Amino acid sequence: MLDQIDIKGKVITADALLTQRTFAEYLVKERKAHYHFTVKGNQKQLLEDLVELFRQRGEPDYAEPISLAHGRIEQRKIWVSNKLNDYLEFPHVGQVFLVERHVIEKKTGKESAELAYGITSCKPDQASPKKVLATNRGHWCIENCCHYIVDTVYNEDRSRIRTGNGPENMTRLRRFAVGLLKSRGVKNIAEKMRQLLLNTRQLLDILKMTKNSCRVA
Repeated sequence: MLDQIDIKGKVITADALLTQRTFAEYLVKERKAHYHFTVKGNQKQLLEDLVELFRQRGEPDYAEPISLAHGRIEQRKIWVSNKLNDYLEFPHVGQVFLVERHVIEKKTGKESAELAYGITSCKPDQASPKKVLATNRGHWCIENCCHYIVDTVYNEDRSRIRTGNGPENMTRLRRFAVGLLKSRGVKNIAEKMRQLLLNTRQLLDILKMTKNSCRVA
């Protein structure tokens, strides 16, 4: 897929599954792009090196302002370092980083903290701690804007369609539905789905099977 896209100078983000040396070489050496990878247990030695580096991490290099949304009080902090650049057996390392996400549930007062380790080819003069954190957060916009929706609204993870091309066809239809609604300016997919269940004419309008038979909310 990336072969068909001009990614020169762009930062490509990826989950831990794609945190691979060959992929890093492809992005930086062949395509003149940058990588921003999550590091987990599939790169055991790399993860252990990062954990040890940030064990005594002190004050963060950057902390986002506290946010209040979705019934939660959240704050993210990041630590970055280029001390391991010559040590790690990973190509084109510019920096490694640790992101801490601290959450307080406003209703219950329950607190939680998540740690996420990562590696990027962007050097400090190319990406400040604030920018590295923004890139890390941006990676999850796809998860939050699409994958999370199809799971919670359409219960995709609970689907019992498992035969032949059925699972692939259904997931394409779900994502088509989400994309179609978003193209109409819908912000809350779950609420709009409830509206459409009660208004078939509006659904037909959105699908362009009818024309302006009712006002779109």
